[in-house]
Amino acid sequence: MKTLNRIKGLVLASVMIFVTGATQAEPLRVFAAASLQGPLDAVANSWDSPVVISYGGSGAMARQVSQGAPADVVILANMAWADWLAATGRVPGTPRPLLSNTLVIIEKTGARALPDARAGTLLNRLDGRRLAMGQHMSVPAGIYAKAWLDRVGTWDSLRPHLAETENVRAALALVARGEAPLGIVYASDAAASDQVDVVYSVPADSHPPILYPGLALTPAGAAFLDHVTARIDRFVAAGFSVP
Repeated sequence: MKTLNRIKGLVLASVMIFVTGATQAEPLRVFAAASLQGPLDAVANSWDSPVVISYGGSGAMARQVSQGAPADVVILANMAWADWLAATGRVPGTPRPLLSNTLVIIEKTGARALPDARAGTLLNRLDGRRLAMGQHMSVPAGIYAKAWLDRVGTWDSLRPHLAETENVRAALALVARGEAPLGIVYASDAAASDQVDVVYSVPADSHPPILYPGLALTPAGAAFLDHVTARIDRFVAAGFSVP
């Protein structure tokens, strides 16, 4: 009798383990531009199931998803990368513009504002050191920054003095730690750190519009994008704007 009861107990325990494993919610997988870190974390915390977010440069995120990395939703910082990813056939539907942003030049806290952004002014402030910014071929913040520097005629002079990073938050960190005297980042990045000050605001009409498109790969991803849109005020409070 004791043996029979022991067998029944083992069977019941096995059933409970199976049921628990079967009903446990799979985490929602989000690939996102590094500049979204902070407000996107807060929005994800209000989602009704676990969310796992991978942050990085938009180009890297898009390439990983195109190569089969598992994701439910992708939020990038550049419409060109979103269109490229959609064209691979890995993403159903079309990109949905969610947010916008602006570029700024930052320096360590307590710095004085730059009178202008001419090459001589920037090189003088750099004093032989380097200007931090995202990689100009793949990181959206770097792509926008190059477009601006090209337009105002300072790219050729500044290019030998750049410290290009794999994402915009890495550029922010270089300035915050004092490893680079100046950096070009998003206004939202500058707002996220109390170790830097904005010393120059880049005119919005001097580069292509900065847009953050969202792409859903699954129905759960589409629902999460709706969740983000309904809480867009969290991002506006963090320095973003609405397209």
